[in-house]
Amino acid sequence: MKSSYDVVIVGGAVIGSATAYFLMANPDFKGSVLIVERDPTFSQASTSLSAASIRTQFSNAINVKISQFGSTFIQDFAKTMQVEGEAAPDLNFHPGGYLFLAATPDQEQVLRENHAVQKACGADVVLWNQEQLAQAFPHLNVDDITLASYGQSGEGWFSNTGLMNGFRAKARSLGADYVHDAVVSIGREGNHVTCVTLKSGAVVQAGTVVNASGPRAALTARMAGLDVPVEPRKRTLFVFDCAKTPEGSARVNGGRLPLMIDTSGTFCRPEGRYFLAGCPPVEDPAADWDDFAPRWEEFEEIVWPSLASRSAGFEAIKLVNQWAGHYDFNTLDHNLIVGRHPEVTNFIFANGFSGHGLQQGPAAGRGVSELIVYGGFRSLDLSEVGYERIVEGRPFLEKAVI
Repeated sequence: MKSSYDVVIVGGAVIGSATAYFLMANPDFKGSVLIVERDPTFSQASTSLSAASIRTQFSNAINVKISQFGSTFIQDFAKTMQVEGEAAPDLNFHPGGYLFLAATPDQEQVLRENHAVQKACGADVVLWNQEQLAQAFPHLNVDDITLASYGQSGEGWFSNTGLMNGFRAKARSLGADYVHDAVVSIGREGNHVTCVTLKSGAVVQAGTVVNASGPRAALTARMAGLDVPVEPRKRTLFVFDCAKTPEGSARVNGGRLPLMIDTSGTFCRPEGRYFLAGCPPVEDPAADWDDFAPRWEEFEEIVWPSLASRSAGFEAIKLVNQWAGHYDFNTLDHNLIVGRHPEVTNFIFANGFSGHGLQQGPAAGRGVSELIVYGGFRSLDLSEVGYERIVEGRPFLEKAVI
C-alpha cells in the first residue's frame, strides 16, 4: 500500500470492486486505486447474503436499462473477467426469469404500467392472462390471478460471491491495491476531501473518495461531514425442500420454474434441488449493524402459508437452512444513489441499492468510473439517481420493489 492514491474506495464487495475494475480496465484512466475493506471474509456483506438475482421488470426506465446492462455483463462475465493463468470465473447463471402475479385491480394496473416501460426499453417481458399462466405453470393455483408478468429472457439468478470475487481478482490483476483495514476518519479541507485515516493508523492521501460501504454508508459519509439516508434493514432468506417438487413441471423454459413474486409479496425460486424464499417483513425498523439473527417466525407465519395456498407442491415442505442479511436501505425512495456530492465534489456516493446492489453493481461501477475519468456519465446517464435528489428531498420512486 502506498501513501497516496488517485482513488480510494471504501468497501470492497461488489460495488467497490466493480468500480475498481472499470477504472483499471479503462485505458483513459492513468491513476492508482486503493480499496479498503474492513472484513476480507465478506461473511456479513450484503453481497454474500443476497438472493443473487437479476431482473429487468422495474417501473423506471433507468432501472430497466441498468439491469439490461447487468444481464449482458453477467452472461459475458467468464470471458471479460478471465485472469491469465487462472480458471475463468463461472457465475452459473440460471435464466429462470421472474414471474409477478396480480390479483387486484391495483396490482394489475401496476403490472400493465410497468410492462409499458419495460417494452419501451426492449425488455423481453410478456403479460399473461389467467389461462395463459395456468398453461405455462400448471402447478400454480391461479383462481384469484387476473394478470401475470413473465420475463422470458435477461432475468435469472447466479453466484453472488462469484460476481464479487471475479471483479476483485480482475481489478487486482490490472493493478488495483486492496487492504484489509477500516476507514476511521476522512480528512476534509473546505469542500474537498483530502485523505483517509485507517484503523491501523495509516493515513492515505486521496484524490477522490468513493463511498461503497453498503449498509454502513451513512457512517462513512459522516466521517466527511456529509449525510446519506441509508441504514441497514434486515431480510431473512429461507431454503426448503419439497416432498414433491414442482420443478420441471413448467411448460416453458425447459420445465424450469421462475422466481415467483406472489400477490402476498412472498417470493420463491429454485435453488438447486431446493427452493429459496423470503417475504417483506411486517415491521421493518433499522437493524443494528451486527444483528444478523434470522426472523424465524416469518417462515411459519408468512412464507409457508402464502406458498402452500399458491401451489400444492409447496404444502409439504421442510426448512433446511436460513440466514439474514442487510439491505443498504435508502429511506428516501428505496433506489440507488450514484453520483458526486454537489459541493464536496471529490466525494462520490455508490449507495442505497436497497436489495438491488448485486444486479446493479456492473452499471453502478461503470458509472462511478466514468464520473472519475470523464467528469460525467458516458455509457448510461445515471443523473436521475444522483445525490442531488437527496439534497432536494425529491424521491425517485420505483413501484417494483421486492
